[in-house]
Amino acid sequence: MEIFSLPWWSALLAIVLIDLVLAGDNAIVIALAARNLPQHLQKKAIVWGTLGAIVIRSSMTVGVVWLLKIPGLMLVGGLGLLWIAYQLLTDNSQENHGDVKVHSFWSAMRTIIVADALMGIDNVLGVAGAAQGAFDLVILGLLISIPIVVFGSQFVLKLVERWSFIIQIGAGVLAFTAAQMIVQEPFLDPIFDGSGYIHDVSKWATYSLCIAGVLLLGWFTNKRQNSESSTQTIST
Repeated sequence: MEIFSLPWWSALLAIVLIDLVLAGDNAIVIALAARNLPQHLQKKAIVWGTLGAIVIRSSMTVGVVWLLKIPGLMLVGGLGLLWIAYQLLTDNSQENHGDVKVHSFWSAMRTIIVADALMGIDNVLGVAGAAQGAFDLVILGLLISIPIVVFGSQFVLKLVERWSFIIQIGAGVLAFTAAQMIVQEPFLDPIFDGSGYIHDVSKWATYSLCIAGVLLLGWFTNKRQNSESSTQTIST
């Protein structure tokens, strides 16, 4: 593809749109993972978590053709993302000791990078497809995604600090993304890929089960933890 040609600009516009749509999930997971950190570590976690995710995504982009050949990749990624959504929903640690903060920072970093690597699969495939083999467009796509994720994370983090229910919404979005990955798994095409009634029911059931399952399980876990904490406080 000739640089600065009309097809080149069209592909770049497609990549920007893909980043705007898909980077929102990355921004949410970064904000939720960093929400319990002290303020001076929140920005650090956002920046380094984003850079780490970009490095992983760059490696995935280079090997996108090989990735497409891995059977079950989208299914495993979707299941892993469901677990991360649940963990973020139940991460209500409020400890204020210095050692705990350091541990929480690295825990947040690990969660951010793993989640972004899982969610980056659809972003990588989308960007690689829009770039049509043009390596310069792939690099531009990765560079464009950095400020989108960084500033998006800071915005979501401010919303979480003001309205706690944003955490449930964020976890629901991640669960929706996970369901989308599962439905798009080529290995499961006999179940989801088709225009018949049974295929539509299977898709909606998967979306509903993933979103409702994560939110309900998170609510139950938090309720149990709060109950145990109250019991321990009374006993002491």
